[in-house]
Amino acid sequence: MDIYFIDRKTGKRIKETVAGGRLLNWCYGTGLGKSALELLVKRKLFSSLMGAYMELPISKSRITSFVEELQLDMKEADREGHHEYKSFNDFFARRLKAEARQIDANSDSLISPADGRVLAYEKIDIEQLIQVKGFVYSLAELFQDEALARAYQGGVCIVVRLCPADYHRFHFPVDGKAEKSIAIKGQYYSVSPIALGRVANIYCRNKREYTLFKTETFGDMVLMEVGATGVGSIVQTYEVGASVKKGDEKGYFKFGGSTTILFAKKGVLKVDGDILKNTEAGIETKVLMGERIGIRVE
Repeated sequence: MDIYFIDRKTGKRIKETVAGGRLLNWCYGTGLGKSALELLVKRKLFSSLMGAYMELPISKSRITSFVEELQLDMKEADREGHHEYKSFNDFFARRLKAEARQIDANSDSLISPADGRVLAYEKIDIEQLIQVKGFVYSLAELFQDEALARAYQGGVCIVVRLCPADYHRFHFPVDGKAEKSIAIKGQYYSVSPIALGRVANIYCRNKREYTLFKTETFGDMVLMEVGATGVGSIVQTYEVGASVKKGDEKGYFKFGGSTTILFAKKGVLKVDGDILKNTEAGIETKVLMGERIGIRVE
């Protein structure tokens, strides 16, 4: 299965380089692979062991081939040399130079919290949120909180999928104050479109954390991070209750592809038209952290 996205800067349709694509297709597309997926790959032990290995100094040996295969621009990183990292996870969660990402300065804008591929939905039905065409899930199941879910009926849902090649720190999309993150235990399915198109309710099944985020521009929001196969941890680095600025770091993912999901209430946020158009066509839009993805409704 080939995966395509729209490069926002050029408008071109690009084929994604999928790290471990053959293994993903085997796990999610064959009988034997599906058995291995259910018995081992989706389970915490598998991802914990993989995560533990990625913390060891020996894992540094993977960095060079990873950079070459996925054509990463290490000039963006605050440590450009492969030898400067203690482990693969140290490299994977690398910080970027300040000038590598520009934060949209419009006080009424919402920025992407991460580098990734975006799908966005307005006027959501909390009982029929779209995972991919043919698969839906409920917001109450995702949050494990029916009252919180009801507050977002008719609102906006923005999904930012990070693949292994992406910068894996996530940031606040607007000024505000964040409450303590709430963790929900779960499995470790892949969040690649290969998996999303074959397994129902992945976001509701996977390990995830969400944060209630209070803003003046868009009112109350929910910021969620979803783990995936190989993600040893979702690490929150923000200070609970402190005022944060748009673009400030919220946290990071350790090894593996991951997803962030933003929710805004009805009538406060208009998603940018190109993202909505591409979503309606069933294709993701590639964005960088700091880029505007929506604007406050007047």
